[in-house]
Amino acid sequence: MGNVSCCIDFQICVVVTIIVSAIVITLLWRRMILKPFKLITVFLHELGHATAALITCGKVRSIRVDENEGGLTETQGGSMICILPAGYLGSSFWGAFFILMSAACDATCRWTVRIAAGWMIAVMLFVLIFKSANNTIRWLLLLFIVIFLAVFILDELVVEFNWELAIFMLFFGTMNSLFAILDIYDDLISRTVYSSDASRFAELTKTNSKCWGIIWGIMAVIWFGLTLYLSVVISGITTTCNY
Repeated sequence: MGNVSCCIDFQICVVVTIIVSAIVITLLWRRMILKPFKLITVFLHELGHATAALITCGKVRSIRVDENEGGLTETQGGSMICILPAGYLGSSFWGAFFILMSAACDATCRWTVRIAAGWMIAVMLFVLIFKSANNTIRWLLLLFIVIFLAVFILDELVVEFNWELAIFMLFFGTMNSLFAILDIYDDLISRTVYSSDASRFAELTKTNSKCWGIIWGIMAVIWFGLTLYLSVVISGITTTCNY
């Protein structure tokens, strides 16, 4: 039976990891060292479009990621009203998913973080084999499949410290959540990119693209704030595990 405790070791680890990750990501935002992680968040942005297409009974023909941090998901059918916002908001969703699954690591004896990592590996492998549209996304997915597998195996083998995968996934989730906010500001608020999701959505709905950028930005900030609160609460739940 789980119990709630204040400021346990794992809870402190979660809070510190998210704060440090946010600082490092913000400071290195325009540095090359962060490029692979920015590209994989572009992939998850495109995965948001793909997911919305499938949910609205459409088909996904291919997904591409470009070296300039652009991307394209080619879909057939589905509802564009749902598909277009699902990129930026999808990044927020995936960020929250990885953060919360990692925060529940101790409470579930590491099963949530294992499931999240396994899901990510499976999705990357599927897209790599069946839906990848260019070499950039192929090399990117191959790189991160290896990274995820390496961290997963390390987490399973090192019994003295059980949070390797959780810490990595917290960084990964924070990266996606911040990417959604910063990318919305860069592409939709500070300037007008006529090929952006917001511009296409505004054209579809006969509204203003900058207005949608602000709305999506506010939603991403609120979602991230709620995720941070829930991660603190969830990481404070402990249970007895036999590692």
